[in-house]
Amino acid sequence: GIKPCVSSFGADQFDEADSREVQTKYAFFNWFFFAINIGALLGITVLVYIQDIKGWTWGFGIPTVAMICSIAILAAGVPYYRYQKPMGSPFTRFIQVSVASVRNHFNGVEVVREADLYEVKTNQSDILGARKLPHTTQYRFLDKAAVVTDPEGSPKSRWMLCTVTQVEEFKCFIRVLPVWASTIALSISFSQLSTFFVSQANKTNRHLGPNFEIPAGSVPLFAAINALILVPIYEKWMVPIIRRRTGHPRGLTSLQRMGVGLFVSIFALASAALVEKKRRDHLNPLSKMSVFWLLPQFFLIGTAEVFTYVGQLEFFYDEATDGTRSISSAMFLSEIGMGSWLSTTLVKIIDSATGGEEQGWLRNDLNMSKLDYFYWILTAINGVNFLVYLWVAQRYKGRHGSSTSVRDGDDS
Repeated sequence: GIKPCVSSFGADQFDEADSREVQTKYAFFNWFFFAINIGALLGITVLVYIQDIKGWTWGFGIPTVAMICSIAILAAGVPYYRYQKPMGSPFTRFIQVSVASVRNHFNGVEVVREADLYEVKTNQSDILGARKLPHTTQYRFLDKAAVVTDPEGSPKSRWMLCTVTQVEEFKCFIRVLPVWASTIALSISFSQLSTFFVSQANKTNRHLGPNFEIPAGSVPLFAAINALILVPIYEKWMVPIIRRRTGHPRGLTSLQRMGVGLFVSIFALASAALVEKKRRDHLNPLSKMSVFWLLPQFFLIGTAEVFTYVGQLEFFYDEATDGTRSISSAMFLSEIGMGSWLSTTLVKIIDSATGGEEQGWLRNDLNMSKLDYFYWILTAINGVNFLVYLWVAQRYKGRHGSSTSVRDGDDS
């Protein structure tokens, strides 16, 4: 889709050899996320309002015109962009490494010395446009794909003999998978923003004055507004303050930033549970709870999103190799889809285990439900997941095999 391509292509515009441009690159990720939330805010406020007044023709026409203008603006910058050469499918190279390492394993091949591993003699790797990667000692089994078994023979197919760079590229991809998996829980929680959070809002007093009522479907704008406020505050004020304390050029490393977001998500769901219990315990058709009681959970989930999702953009881009950056950026979005699917699965499991839609925790009538119990389960999941994340992050080694490369300001 568009998002992973925009984030990786935008980051490619900055020269990694220039320290000032590197700093600007990290600011780009913040403002990229800021722009996404501006679009979301306009979509659930101005566009919805115009659609209600003018009809579906305007509702679809305005985004169409906006996309045409966006394409024109993108095209206007074509002469000025920095381009990366197409490097082929990384998944093909991953499969080649897997096939070659398994074949050599069954042929009894062992890695005795690093000097036995094959690499091209040129300055660049044989992956067009990609730099060479140094050998690391993790996942030694995969090194078997690069063992030269016939030093006097002619170069073999990549399905039989891979370069060190190709093997290390696959290792880098494998390394980030535990980090990716340990942040899916936030996506499960974030799925509630457009489902049960909206259901809660539908049972509250949403009036602003005598003549205006906030549509329940527009209540998620609270989280978007929070993101629009927090991103500039973080970028302009918090980063310099934190930088002075940590010594890291970005204040927090990408792993630390994700950890802050995952920690905040625990309190977001706990807040939602407490507010829902209060709402259900004080049902009064003549005086409903104000929708603004939901602000803390929207504020906290929005804060968790800012820290975790921007941290992920930084992390997956930095830890990717030259040939896998678009794929790595797409992993961030695949996690959102995975979280939505797991949220639906969890709802169905809880629904079946507690008596179904008529008797269980998540009934059709929210006033008769035990939605706060569901929120407490999500709080517990987020708590356990945070501990798992700490364990994974503490043991994570960067793409050069160093455990410090994403924690102490080493941008390699």
